[in-house]
Amino acid sequence: MSMIEMKNISKWYGAFQVLTDCTTQVEKGEVIVVCGPSGSGKSTLIKCVNGLEPFQQGEVFVNGTSVGDPATNLPKLRSHVGMVFQHFELFPHMTITENLSIAQIKVLGRSRDEAAERGLKLLDRVGLKEQAHKHPGQLSGGQQQRVAIARALSMDPICMLFDEPTSALDPEMVNEVLDVMVELAQEGMTMMCVSHEMGFARKVAHRVIFMDQGKIVEDAPKEEFFGTPRSERAQQFLSKILSH
Repeated sequence: MSMIEMKNISKWYGAFQVLTDCTTQVEKGEVIVVCGPSGSGKSTLIKCVNGLEPFQQGEVFVNGTSVGDPATNLPKLRSHVGMVFQHFELFPHMTITENLSIAQIKVLGRSRDEAAERGLKLLDRVGLKEQAHKHPGQLSGGQQQRVAIARALSMDPICMLFDEPTSALDPEMVNEVLDVMVELAQEGMTMMCVSHEMGFARKVAHRVIFMDQGKIVEDAPKEEFFGTPRSERAQQFLSKILSH
């Protein structure tokens, strides 16, 4: 059984179709990078995985649980699926430690001490232990995003979703976030990442999914994708993005 399985997902906003018949799967321990031009449906696709975006047709399973089934407890499912957004979504009025503890306490029922201990361990892991008592506004964008990754990990997720985690960052902060993601990938975390960072894709992705106009145009092992993409659209996209 795949960790994430998507079968024929289609989604509309009113009359506008954003996703058309998207099918793919992510095995346990696999790292998938989803790329494509703006508006191609990448973020929408990844948000269907944990039910943040409802879809009208098709099925999504996470570790065997159907996301679209009305009987599924979505908050419970989401608590097992780590999600890191473009904008860090940290609570500005809380310290970093509180940001890392709140969901563990409320959702997983951990004690305050247990949650803080787990949070500090993960802060250390992303290289930010000394920032524990600060507020998000006192940290750089790259640091905030690393806190957001630590927060997602504090819930002991079975897989991680990243929605363009570096696109809101200054260029010099991108690598500090990618380094943490590379480490996670190397430790065997199942990951689905929407990203334009082709260097990251080359380094850690097992497969690359290329989307255009709401469709999955390519879904190929990274060697194949970077070697000779089959579709002309992916070739154009790569020539633009790799020429820099």
